[in-house]
Amino acid sequence: MSDPKLDVVEALMRDVAARVIMPRFRSLGEGDVDEKTGPGDLVTIADREAEELLTPELQAMVPGSVVVGEEAVSAGTIDPKVLGEGGDCWLVDPVDGTWNFVQGSERFGVMVAFVRAGEVAQSWILFPVDGRCAVAEKGAGATFGGERLGSNPVKPWTEASGDFSPVYVDEPYKSAFAAAVDKSAGHRAGHCSAYAYTDLARGLIDYVVQFKMTPWDHAPGQLIVEEAGGRFGFLPGGEAYTPVAREDRPMLEVARAENWEAYGRALMAAV
Repeated sequence: MSDPKLDVVEALMRDVAARVIMPRFRSLGEGDVDEKTGPGDLVTIADREAEELLTPELQAMVPGSVVVGEEAVSAGTIDPKVLGEGGDCWLVDPVDGTWNFVQGSERFGVMVAFVRAGEVAQSWILFPVDGRCAVAEKGAGATFGGERLGSNPVKPWTEASGDFSPVYVDEPYKSAFAAAVDKSAGHRAGHCSAYAYTDLARGLIDYVVQFKMTPWDHAPGQLIVEEAGGRFGFLPGGEAYTPVAREDRPMLEVARAENWEAYGRALMAAV
């Protein structure tokens, strides 16, 4: 990976995290946390300020580009449909795992993806607490903490472990997937796409099941996982994921691409 933008964006993310995210970790005050769509959908002053700092800097790196940030979409100041127009776009999740952040858990991250011609070209996931960062460039591989990612194993569903949270999943998928993951070797509900996808790319887990199609939650992890040899695909048929605004639907992500078909059958068997 030789594009100098990779290092510049990582440095920007680290600077923003140091300035406005980490000072508020385990130090949120009264009025620093708000609900968006419900009790489990939170936003903090750290989310808002981080996105406000990242947005102009990212736009300046690629003249004419548009930033689609989670909080700007929530506030109605940007329409995520711009992702389908084919121009250069940035996707930003300023604090992924906000619920964890509010609870004082270290499992949160900062996620950025650069989208060109409708595909994720580069992506970054930074973990501010331990300082490690996952970086990927299309066709050039992925790294985590400077080490190359890949070579995850083929294994059966009964030996696979993964990440699945039923909170935002609609029926009949919620009940069917809950029953299916109970037949795998184990599963967790991590409430953080940044950790889920990085753990997947590292081979610490074997699958992730998602349903809510907010592009800033998936596009950064997609490139990192796929450059590490994994696969993203919509259930049941395996249609490839692309970073556009879309209706919620079930999606399976695996650490090793060869596992996708078998895991997909296991999940869909009870639907």
